[in-house]
Amino acid sequence: MATDIVAQLADSLAKTGVEDGELSYKGQGRKLNDAQSVEEIVKEIQDFEGLHALRLEGNTVGVEAAQAIAKALETKSEFKRCYWSDMFTGRLRSEIPPALNALGDAVMLAGARLTVIDLSDNAFGPDGVRGIEKLLKSTACYTLEELRLNNCGMGIGGGKILAASLMQCHKKSSSDGAPLSLKVFIAGRNRLENDGATALAQAFQLMGSLEEVHMPQNGINHAGVTALATAMQHNAGLKILNLNDNTFTEKGAIAMAQALKHLHNIQVINFGDCLVRPAGAKAIAETVSEGLPILKELNLSYGEITEEAALAVAQAVKNKNQLEKLDLNGNCLGEDGCKALKDIMEGMNMAQLLGSLSDDEGEPEDDDDDDEEDDEEEEEDDDEDEEDVDEEEIEEEEEEEEEEEESSGNKLSTPVSAARPPDVSSFLSFPSPDKLLKLGAKRALLMEQQVDVTDATKTAEAFLKIASVYKEENNDVKNAVLETIDAVLRKAFTTPSFQGYSFVSSLLVLLGLIKSEDKVKPVLVVPGHLHALEHVVRQDYFPKESVAVLEAFMSRNNKALELCGYTRNILQSTLQRIRSES
Repeated sequence: MATDIVAQLADSLAKTGVEDGELSYKGQGRKLNDAQSVEEIVKEIQDFEGLHALRLEGNTVGVEAAQAIAKALETKSEFKRCYWSDMFTGRLRSEIPPALNALGDAVMLAGARLTVIDLSDNAFGPDGVRGIEKLLKSTACYTLEELRLNNCGMGIGGGKILAASLMQCHKKSSSDGAPLSLKVFIAGRNRLENDGATALAQAFQLMGSLEEVHMPQNGINHAGVTALATAMQHNAGLKILNLNDNTFTEKGAIAMAQALKHLHNIQVINFGDCLVRPAGAKAIAETVSEGLPILKELNLSYGEITEEAALAVAQAVKNKNQLEKLDLNGNCLGEDGCKALKDIMEGMNMAQLLGSLSDDEGEPEDDDDDDEEDDEEEEEDDDEDEEDVDEEEIEEEEEEEEEEEESSGNKLSTPVSAARPPDVSSFLSFPSPDKLLKLGAKRALLMEQQVDVTDATKTAEAFLKIASVYKEENNDVKNAVLETIDAVLRKAFTTPSFQGYSFVSSLLVLLGLIKSEDKVKPVLVVPGHLHALEHVVRQDYFPKESVAVLEAFMSRNNKALELCGYTRNILQSTLQRIRSES
């Protein structure tokens, strides 16, 4: 009897965090489609007195299931924390807004006051932001402290909706005498670009309460960076600023250096892979030297920084007693520059704080004309803005199609109906699993006809676009991707004029594993790229002499591959096995 009671208690504690009122179903991989599938969850929510947090990460939740869970939350007035990341895998994007609306309405009806919303790793696009728009403007979010929307594909449109919602929430909460004081904002890998970042900068400036900002990999150039720099000056309590893998250039870096002068509480600065260049690095070094008393980490890696600028940065951290790490890897120091940098750090008894310099690019062959390149980037920004409008229009058309399919009773995670004639060009412009499946049974032949396999670079670009929509959990999509890739690459490698070595080189450049002399912008590496590549290297058409090349680059420490660790390990194992068998 006593044993049974202990077992029940242990089971209960395993599911819930009693001390902080947390009910967790994290990582259980449940497929929650309807009300019946969530009966157990609903009952446990209803029976949980003093529920503060609900974790649904790592499950897949449909509209009906979300509505049932929402009903149970309607009485939970003490509810504070929504941990709802990665909970729409395999769902139509059109399913996500109503699911989020239902959950948000329940929280508002309960009179809850939220402190944390985490919806990271839900690829819901701009419409997903609309699904939480009402919640963000409500009294439930007047107390919000952490907003985590990492890797949600919000795009420029979603960024603008989010910014407007936060500003409205701040306005209304200020009228009530308790202004919204958001402390943590996380929105990496969202394609926010300049316009989305600029809109959010206005919200950041208005709130002035941020302590952590993480916005890596968002395609933000100097215009958006400058807007963010202005906003950061008004957030005096900022401790962590992570803008890794955006494109500052000299203009953005100098603007950010000026902003840092106002941030005396800053502890972590991550401007790695941001192309800060020598002048930008020197400006940042000057700010570091003059202030930032409690700086712990400074990352200026992969920024085309030369020896002189790197040494200035090293000198700037001389009196930073709390410094734990200085990262200047992947710059243009050359062998002598690396030695000089190590010598300076050793002379200051700080050698152990200097990160690896293993990926140094060597001394630059000639000086870049920064002003000319910045002008070119401004022109590119204008072109990209025009393309963004087209992309959003196309996304809206796709959403309308998906909604039509859903209303007709189609609940598949990836619809297979072909409402429009197959269009390979549309897929290659803006790839999506839906578009690939809609190309039908002849998709491989259609793609084979479209891709110019005499051009190794174009073939590599096409490979990455097809591979980007790969879904390990969806056999229809997975098979379509691999079948199409096999057709294109088999044709390419059996074409006499095709240069296999050039294809592999182009692939490595596009993946960001080799730096291009032509300043080619790498793609955002996703697991699908590596899954597809692992398949390709096992095929008879792929030249075995290229396996060793791929293995060498995949074994390097590289930022581009950090988010694909599991898939990368699988690819490395396959490459090692193939090479050992040759």
